[in-house]
Amino acid sequence: MPADHPLRPIREMLNTALKAMDGTLAQIYAHNGRESIPPERLLRALTLQVLYSIRSERQLFEQLQYNLLFRRFVWLTLEDSAWDHSSFTKHRDRLIDFDLMRDLFGRVLEQARSEGLRSKEHFSVDGTLIRACASQRSFVPRKGPKPPHGGSRSNPEADFKGIRRTRETHVSSSDLDALLFTKSRKAGAIPAYMGHVLMENRSALAVDVRLTPAQGTAERQAALEMLEAKAGRVRITVRADKAYDHPA
Repeated sequence: MPADHPLRPIREMLNTALKAMDGTLAQIYAHNGRESIPPERLLRALTLQVLYSIRSERQLFEQLQYNLLFRRFVWLTLEDSAWDHSSFTKHRDRLIDFDLMRDLFGRVLEQARSEGLRSKEHFSVDGTLIRACASQRSFVPRKGPKPPHGGSRSNPEADFKGIRRTRETHVSSSDLDALLFTKSRKAGAIPAYMGHVLMENRSALAVDVRLTPAQGTAERQAALEMLEAKAGRVRITVRADKAYDHPA
């Protein structure tokens, strides 16, 4: 890894944060059966996936087979074999159960605070639509008969022609929390959630995140919750998208 490569300082920040999480990480290791994937390495691999915008876990672990830069970052030696993407998906549930993502996020923010990089005065808030892992055909009526189906038995295709679907009348059978949502009248509604980020303006740091159901008022509600958690007695300023204060 080149001496000036940006992954070097990121790796050091991760090392410090993960060391502070030793007590929690020790609880996640499997105590019987086959040797488990170290949760520290799972977190490092997820960090790479975010930083390099790798679209899938299959592509991520294809990179880990031969990319020496990625292997060094995750602490895999030349002799170590990368894990299978399906094993990673299974073991990732442990990270969610122990809420390790938010814990790691908080530890990195603490490092920024100790270095004097965080400001409590000026913020920006923004939201984005996150597509759910559910298809349009998974939406079925909450009450009454299901729409007529075509196609094969293993891969049926629902016929929604002439049927008006709303979040009040239909629900996804594969993801009960996903809601139909569109960001404009010209675009079709998709099963989605909404992600929200609170940025600190002075150092351009993300200081809080939220994931909410996809609703018209979700952005400003999440923004208020995040700002209330950060605001103390200091007067703060906030920058947001146009029409943030527009009633739904």
